[in-house]
Amino acid sequence: MRLPTPDDPEMMAVVDQYLMPRERYLKLLHSNFLAMPARERSRFGRELSASARQISDQELSLLLDGEWRSRLTAAWLIGIDRRAQFHSRLHAMLLDSELVYSGQGYCFAFARFADEPAAASLVAYLDRYLPDPTCHYNQDWAMGALLHLDERLRTDHAARFLAPRGLWARSAMRDQDPTELKEKMDRRCSFAETITS
Repeated sequence: MRLPTPDDPEMMAVVDQYLMPRERYLKLLHSNFLAMPARERSRFGRELSASARQISDQELSLLLDGEWRSRLTAAWLIGIDRRAQFHSRLHAMLLDSELVYSGQGYCFAFARFADEPAAASLVAYLDRYLPDPTCHYNQDWAMGALLHLDERLRTDHAARFLAPRGLWARSAMRDQDPTELKEKMDRRCSFAETITS
């Protein structure tokens, strides 16, 4: 893992440019930007969209080598710009779940990719982590993203998880309403569509 330290000026530069303006990563965390006043959210969206278009694949890869703030921000930028060439890397990182919060961004990116490989990655993640009733990772974000994709792709991948006495009902997420999780992901993706159109 690369940290933004004076010993790593390359990482410092990309972090300063893409994470720190107006503490962007804190606004991406938990989709906190959705609670902003409309004018402030609009400005945030314009700046986020511009960064998503501007950042290079090399800079994104560098951020994905970093700590959770860097990974979260990189994943959102990847999702905003729909850079599906990062699918394999995000898939591995989601399944590894090494760092807190960064999985939120991976799930958002997969929702934005809106294809079967993205759905397969979310299914693989849920298969791995839902069976552990003590595991509170990003299963809620993954389920919201998978339900979002099911609607877009006209598939039914989430059904077996949500069956009565299925994995969801026995998981650490059992008290969360999947419909609400989907609605939250719908809002995130709608915001992304608005700022990129």
